[in-house]
Amino acid sequence: MSARADTTEPLFEPAFDALHHVVSRLRSAEVLRMAHDDVERLIEVEGRDVLRLLLQGYLDQRAQGEVDRAAPTGADGVTRKYGQSTQRSLATVLGTVQVSRRRFFAKGVKGGLHPLDAELNLPGESYSFGLRRRVVGEIIDVSFSVAVEKVSENTGTTIPKRQVEELGVRAAQDFDAFYAHQHEELAGKAESSEDDALVVLTSDGKGIVMNSDALRPGTRRKAEQDKHKLKTRLSPGEKRNRKRMAEVASVYELVVQARTVDDILAAEATPDAPLVEAPRRPKPHNKRVWASVDKPLKAVVAEAFEEALARDPWLKRTWVYLVDGNREQIKIARALAKSYGIEIVIVVDFIHVLEYLWKAAWAFFDKGDPKAEKWVRQRARRVLQGQASQVAAGMRRSATLRDIPASTRKAVDACADYLLNKYLLNKKSMLHYDEYLAKGMPIATGVIEGACRHLVANRMGITGARWGLKGAEAVLRLRALKSSGHLDAYWDFHRQRELQRNHLSRFADAEFPHLRRAA
Repeated sequence: MSARADTTEPLFEPAFDALHHVVSRLRSAEVLRMAHDDVERLIEVEGRDVLRLLLQGYLDQRAQGEVDRAAPTGADGVTRKYGQSTQRSLATVLGTVQVSRRRFFAKGVKGGLHPLDAELNLPGESYSFGLRRRVVGEIIDVSFSVAVEKVSENTGTTIPKRQVEELGVRAAQDFDAFYAHQHEELAGKAESSEDDALVVLTSDGKGIVMNSDALRPGTRRKAEQDKHKLKTRLSPGEKRNRKRMAEVASVYELVVQARTVDDILAAEATPDAPLVEAPRRPKPHNKRVWASVDKPLKAVVAEAFEEALARDPWLKRTWVYLVDGNREQIKIARALAKSYGIEIVIVVDFIHVLEYLWKAAWAFFDKGDPKAEKWVRQRARRVLQGQASQVAAGMRRSATLRDIPASTRKAVDACADYLLNKYLLNKKSMLHYDEYLAKGMPIATGVIEGACRHLVANRMGITGARWGLKGAEAVLRLRALKSSGHLDAYWDFHRQRELQRNHLSRFADAEFPHLRRAA
């Protein structure tokens, strides 16, 4: 007996008819001459309609179950005694379907209630959560325009570009609430944890080219004053006043493993002392990264402290804050640490020290001279040994003795200033690399540098991209969730929040107890 003959449910007859049609086509002489990939495409496209009709049959089945539904009571305490049949369209990953349901109302009371909408957790707009999830998966990696094409190709449903962006904004709206909930769960687990891993915080910034109305006021004024050399595009240097800073942060944990200077920067190998491979460094774990183009630096750093506190609420662990030397970051971190009563070790990125040393080296050597490499290595090792002030004094003295011209000497003085810290903050106290290495602390900001690149630049810096504030913030949030491995958990949380917003908030507390427990 055929599968079609087995079914007695008329609601699913259209799906079986469509399946029978596809099978008939596969048996036709025309299709029997096709290559396999053409057949793949045929089944994908025509089979999608079979699946759509199955979904339609299911929704019609749910609608039939409303015949004996009791009159629901609204959040206002009024029971909606009267019912009428209504219908709405729903665009899904399988195509567009019609949802039949009853609208319950009371005379003289505004606002009808749709109980089936709540049970199905239908979205406020005409696009299903499945389709919204598909949109999210695309805009995380590709432009809105390309996302429109990909969604249309893979689902048969075309969503206008502007609505794709709006769906992304709606999808990202529960980001802060999700992590507040996560922090409660983390804090509960941390209470019984004996883990002595380091808690590492780090932050940085990355510029994003924005639409003029999305720039911060000061930047926008400068942009309005700029005169462009060309009419059709910006010339080199003209993007300077077109960007808004995305503040990037990360919190992760790191197993303590003491290291030595040689593990970081080995001395030059000799026949009597060949180089020894350094031990493998423990990888960061439980890493979370995120970025915001909307929130100021202080707010983002405060979020990093909240994330770290959720992991270590009893302050049992050592906290390390990695920075690139930015004075504002250091100032904010110190103020927050003081307000929370936290002892935090602030470490300036060693790679930035190396960059300053290399710039200083070219004041003493011709560009490309191999001797410069040895000079940098020797001084870098001394900095790692905790001798930053001696290195700074030595290079200044050497520049004076060699009578290096002032224009060339600028790099030397800049490096010495960086090491000796003639800024407002005592940066020297953040260059005790010998102590940091002995305590197993990280000394490089590779995690946050990588986050700036893959979280921000790789997507937000797509050629020709100009961002609005809401769209940029939404994409950054969604990319952060994916990068942190939280996107699936977030999506479940978001769906439950949508259920509460769109439906449960409109009904009396006694309605849908099973849905409320889940939410």
